[in-house]
Amino acid sequence: MRSAAWLVAAALTAALAAPAAAQTGAEAADLAQLLQLEDTRQFDLTTLRSETQNPDSLIRAQAALAIGRIGDRAGTPLLLPLLSDADTTVRTDAAFALGLLRDTAAVAELASRVTGFPAVAGDPDQVAIVQALAMIGGPAAAQTLDGLLQRHPPSGDESDPATAAALLEAWRLGRAAPAARLAEYVRSAAGLWRRNATFSVARLHLAGAADALLQAATDPDAVTRAWAARALTAALADSAHLARGAFEARLNALVADADPGVRIAALAALATFRDSAQAGAALSRLSDAYPNVVIQALTTLGALGGARAVAALEDQVAHGATFALRRAALLGLAEAAPAGGAAAAAGWVHDPDWRLRAVAGQALGVAATDTALATLRAMVADADPRVAETALEALGAATPEPNAALAALAIRALAAADPYVRVAALDVLDRQRDPELVPVLVRAYRRAAGDQVSDARLAAVAALGDIAAQGGAARTRVLSEFLAAVPRSPDYLVRRYAAELFGRAAVSLYWGDVLPVATGRSATYYRDVATRLWLPALQGGRLPQVTIETGKGDLQVILYAGDAPLTVRNFLDLVARHYFDGGRWHRVVPGFVVQDGDPRGDGNGGPGWTIRDELNPRPYYRGTVGMALSGPDTGGSQFFIALAQEPHLDGGYTVFGQVIQGDATLDQIVRGDQIRRIVQQ
Repeated sequence: MRSAAWLVAAALTAALAAPAAAQTGAEAADLAQLLQLEDTRQFDLTTLRSETQNPDSLIRAQAALAIGRIGDRAGTPLLLPLLSDADTTVRTDAAFALGLLRDTAAVAELASRVTGFPAVAGDPDQVAIVQALAMIGGPAAAQTLDGLLQRHPPSGDESDPATAAALLEAWRLGRAAPAARLAEYVRSAAGLWRRNATFSVARLHLAGAADALLQAATDPDAVTRAWAARALTAALADSAHLARGAFEARLNALVADADPGVRIAALAALATFRDSAQAGAALSRLSDAYPNVVIQALTTLGALGGARAVAALEDQVAHGATFALRRAALLGLAEAAPAGGAAAAAGWVHDPDWRLRAVAGQALGVAATDTALATLRAMVADADPRVAETALEALGAATPEPNAALAALAIRALAAADPYVRVAALDVLDRQRDPELVPVLVRAYRRAAGDQVSDARLAAVAALGDIAAQGGAARTRVLSEFLAAVPRSPDYLVRRYAAELFGRAAVSLYWGDVLPVATGRSATYYRDVATRLWLPALQGGRLPQVTIETGKGDLQVILYAGDAPLTVRNFLDLVARHYFDGGRWHRVVPGFVVQDGDPRGDGNGGPGWTIRDELNPRPYYRGTVGMALSGPDTGGSQFFIALAQEPHLDGGYTVFGQVIQGDATLDQIVRGDQIRRIVQQ
C-alpha cells in the first residue's frame, strides 16, 4: 500500500510534466496576466480567447486551467477547441477545466471523443476526458462512461488507463452510475480495474455489490482491501439483506491484516455494528506498532461498548502515554458509558492545559447527561475562547432541537471578542430557525464586519439563509432587514455565499455583482510569482523543497509551483516568517490525513487572509500535500498530507506538494505532536 503509492506518485509527476519550453520571451507577462484574472475570478473574454490561441503551448495550457478555475461557463466555447490541440498537456488541462465548469453543454463533444477511443486509451488527455464527464455528471455522461465499460469487460486488459479512470470516477455519477456493471468488475476483474471499481462501489454504498465487496476484502492488493473494508458497514449489510455476522467475521480477520491502513479501515467499519461482542478485535490492536491504529481501536471500543471496552478505555484515560491516546479514550468512554465518561471529563474541566479542557467539553457533549450539559453551560464562560467555543459547539450538537434557554446563552455569547466563539453561538442560533432572531443575526453580522477573518460573517449569513429558506414572510423579512439594510460586503466569500443562499438575482439587486474579487495584490506581485516560481517550474526547473521537522522525524516535501503557484508562494512566505514553527498537528484522522498550519491549535486558526483554490489534475496519493478548506476558496495556512490514496479529494482541494522522504514518519504522527519548524531547502 505504501511503496506502490510512492511509485505511482513519482510516475504521475513525470506524466504531468510541462509542455515544451516557451520560445517567445513574453511568457512571464502572459502568465502574470492569467494569474491575475484567475486570482480575481475575472472572466476577461478577450484576453482568455487570445491566450487560448497563443502560439506557445505552455500558455495555452495555463489559459485552459485559468478558465476552469475562474468558473464562468462562458469559457466552455474557448475550451472545446483545445481538446484537439497538438499538445497533450493542453488537451489534458482543457478537459480538466471542462470538468471544473461542470457545463452539460460540453458533454456531447467529450462523449464523441470517448466513443472514438482506441482499444487501449492511455494518453493523459483521454483519462482527463473521462474524469471531466464524471465531474459534469448527468444521464448523457453516465451513458457514455457505461458504454466505455461495455467495450472493456472485466475480463479485458486491466492496464487500459481510460477504463481504469472510468471505474475510479464512476462514484461521481451518483444514482446515474452503472451499479450492476461496477459490481461485476469488483467480482470478476483484477488488479487496477478491480481496485478502482471497489472504490466507486464502496463510495456509492451499493447494496447489490455487498457480496462483491466481501470478496474484494481478501484481494492481494492492500488498497483494494482497505477500500472494501471501509464499506463493510452495518448499514450496508442491512440494506443488502445479508447477515451481519458475515461482515463482522470478515472485519475481524482484516483487523489483523499486515497493512496498517487495512487495519484502520476494518476497525472503523466494525464500529458501525455497535456490538460489544466484537470488542475483542479492537482490544487486540491496543498494542499495535502503529499509534493511529491504536487510536482507531479506542474510537471503535467507544462505539462497541460493553464491560471490556469500558475497562480498557478507563485505563487509557488514566494512563495513556500521549494526549492523542487520552483524548481518543475519553471520547470513546463518553460514548460507551456516558455517566462514567462525564465523570472522567469533569476531572479535566479545570486542567491548566486548554487542550484537555476542550476535550473534556467534547466528551461532555458526547455523554449528554444532565450533569454533563450543566457543566458545559458553565464552561461557556471559560477564560480561553477555544474552550468556550468547544463548549458551545458541544451544547449545540447535544441539543439539536430548538431550545429557548440555549438560544439565550448563545445570544449572550455573541458579545464575545473572539470571532470563533461567536461562530459557535451563531451555529446554535441557526438551529432555531426563528424569524424573530433576524435582528439579532443582523447585529451579529454587523459586529463581524470588522473581524479579520470571514467565519462569523459567513455563520451569520448561513443562519439568515436558513430562515429565508422558509419562504414567504420569513424570506421577505431577511431580504429587507439584511440585504437591503447592510452595505455591500467587501468580502467575496460573503457575497458568493449570500448568492448561493438568497439567489444571485437578489444579491445583485442589493449588493451588485458578486465578482470580481478584490485581492489587494498588484500586477507586480503576479509578475514576480510568474517569473520566480511559475515559469521556471513549467519549464522543467528545480521545484522548491521544504523540510518539515517533527518530533517523530523529518518530512521532505517538493512543492508543485507549476500547478499551484499562488498557493506555493503563500506557503513559502509563511515558512519564511517561521509561521509554522512550534505548531502542532491539530487534526489527525487515522488512515486519512494529518493536518497542521493552525497557530490557534483548535482547527480554526489561519493567517488572517484567504487564497483562491488552484485546482489541478494531480490526484491524491499517499504523501500528497493539499490545502485544507472550510469551503471553496477558503485556504490560508492550514495544509494536510494524505495518508492513503483518496480519489474523492481529486479536483476538490488544491494539490501543491508531495512528500518524497519520510514515509515512516507519516505513520507515527498523532494529534498533538509538534512541528519543530519548516525550512526551505
